[in-house]
Amino acid sequence: MNHRVKLRGILKAYLRWPILLSILLILVDIRLFVYDYKAGIAGIFYVIIYMIISGLLFFSGRKRIQHDLVEFAMNYGQLQMEIVENLTIPYAILSEDGRMLWGNEEFVKVIVNKKAAKRNISNVFPEIREDRLPKDYSLKVVHVKSQDRYYRADMRLAVSENIGELEGQTDINQFIGNNSVISMFLHDETDMVELEQKREEENLVVGLLYIDNYDEIIDSIDEVRQSLMAALIDRKINKYMQGIDAISKKLEKDKFLFVFKQRYLAELESNRFSILEDIRNINIGNEQTATISIGIGVGKDSFDERYDGARAAIDLALGRGGDQAVVKNGDDVQFYGGKSVQVERNTRVKARVKAHALKELIEGKERVVVMGHSIGDVDSFGASVGIYRIAKTLNRKAHIVLNDVNSSVKPIKDRFYNKEYEDDMIVNSQMAMELVDESTVLVVVDVNRASYTECPQLIDMAQSVVVIDHHRQAGDSIDRAVLFYIEPYASSACEMVAEISQYIGNGLKLRPAEAEALYSGIMIDTNYFTNKTGVRTFEAMAYLRRSGADSVRIRKAFREDIEEYKIRAAAIQDTELYDGVYAIAQSRSEGIESPTVFASKIANSLLDINGVKASFVLTKYRGKVYISARSIDEVNVQVMMERLGGGGHINMAGAQLEDMDIEKAKQIIRNEIDNMIEEGEI
Repeated sequence: MNHRVKLRGILKAYLRWPILLSILLILVDIRLFVYDYKAGIAGIFYVIIYMIISGLLFFSGRKRIQHDLVEFAMNYGQLQMEIVENLTIPYAILSEDGRMLWGNEEFVKVIVNKKAAKRNISNVFPEIREDRLPKDYSLKVVHVKSQDRYYRADMRLAVSENIGELEGQTDINQFIGNNSVISMFLHDETDMVELEQKREEENLVVGLLYIDNYDEIIDSIDEVRQSLMAALIDRKINKYMQGIDAISKKLEKDKFLFVFKQRYLAELESNRFSILEDIRNINIGNEQTATISIGIGVGKDSFDERYDGARAAIDLALGRGGDQAVVKNGDDVQFYGGKSVQVERNTRVKARVKAHALKELIEGKERVVVMGHSIGDVDSFGASVGIYRIAKTLNRKAHIVLNDVNSSVKPIKDRFYNKEYEDDMIVNSQMAMELVDESTVLVVVDVNRASYTECPQLIDMAQSVVVIDHHRQAGDSIDRAVLFYIEPYASSACEMVAEISQYIGNGLKLRPAEAEALYSGIMIDTNYFTNKTGVRTFEAMAYLRRSGADSVRIRKAFREDIEEYKIRAAAIQDTELYDGVYAIAQSRSEGIESPTVFASKIANSLLDINGVKASFVLTKYRGKVYISARSIDEVNVQVMMERLGGGGHINMAGAQLEDMDIEKAKQIIRNEIDNMIEEGEI
């Protein structure tokens, strides 16, 4: 080799000792001159001979020593390479950006495709992304999978400041930029992973099963068939439990507790909890269809915590309207079923109980703050007005949080700016944050997600939170509430508040403006009493009419101008009928004061087209694409909107998509329709 090797450190000093000793001999010779001149002359002769011999040995032997050192290093390096090459542990060297520079035989056996790894290791192990490569000297651990084997990849950045520049550079030298490489070991942990999976499969999973409408079903049939109906339901449930080797216990006439091994859970999820359909298919001449709700708690926590998870899951299933299964694994929540519309309950017992609980909470505090969802509509504002009247009847200070006001809310809101109401009845978010303290009850209406409210910060600030909503609960619903009143079968939040107000007592009497605000919320959410109107809806409307609501004045308040009619006609004209039955349209937001509310009106209008099963109207507004989804009874648009991060009802839902254009949003809707058809959701 023609490269230059420099001697350093102790070795360099060791080779120079003979020359340094010459200085000592010179000093000795000088001392000889002092004692005897002839002896000094003789000493000079021998010192010169010593220096000549030392110099010759130093300069002539240096090259031989350097050659021997290089040969030793090469042999040592070759030995190291052979040792590494023959390691039974897969080992490789990567560049800083993740390209494989070298790997031993075991590593090549694992990755199979060596060319792909040389382009980038992520081609072989997708888990090792660029952001997961080590950037410093600390150990980086990533769990990867290759074929059917599982590995733990230990990676560490290696830096050397003394890497030589060789004339005949190797492949590794070509890739080393700043003298930095990544060393990676693969440790086979397949047996450990399989044992962990087996242990998880043997874990006990807790489940709760409730019959949603047991009393209604039994009351709808004659006494002779009541016992038969109950026996058929029990038989279906017990047979299903036997199929998963579960231990089940009937807690009450309509409640079951069951425990089974986790390995059966994947099977239940793959058939999407077929017991839901089996129970719905029970028919002995009954007018109503029986439905059940299932809540399952999964996780690595203790058995008690899994049971708590099952309870939270069943509460979530019931809060979403029942007829579905909810699997809760820590913070991860999966929903199955929920295709049917929940049957309205004629009993008002729950409304009366919630009214009394709300009354006690308000009486225990000094102030009530009410807020709905952001970009509030008539239903959220009307319900807020109803809670405001309840608080005032109980002699408590009350405020309604309202930021942006659209054209649909403005006619109703303007009626409260008079001498009958305080100037601070309606406040914005900033003012509300100054009002909320430990002596405040925060009532959230027409929404159960914190991120969707007018001011999410208030939920963290308030110690007492009440949620009154008619939308199905989602996995990220408000969890700090001390009182939940969620009824998915209710037509609107205004209907629920109207029922509650009748049980507050204390001589509560709605004023005409308040009654009309509640009446308007019911009217708009039911699309002028054509959607989700039940017996209790009309009873609430009758109560509001008795309280002074004028339907003629309300109708005049919600008339549209000619420009809105033209925009609606243009949207309907350009509507795409995807697959012949799914209407997808775009609503222009330019010149419209409340584009999202207007889009929902267009979506309702599209349902009047013969053959349309569902409608989707998209609006570009404030940097987001708002989707208003509507259906009558054939498509569950709420499940579809939940997949897009939204929610709502079975036949009335919505979602918001950020950083997206209209055409891309339309394609996402088409893809979701195809996916739901393929999965059997439609």
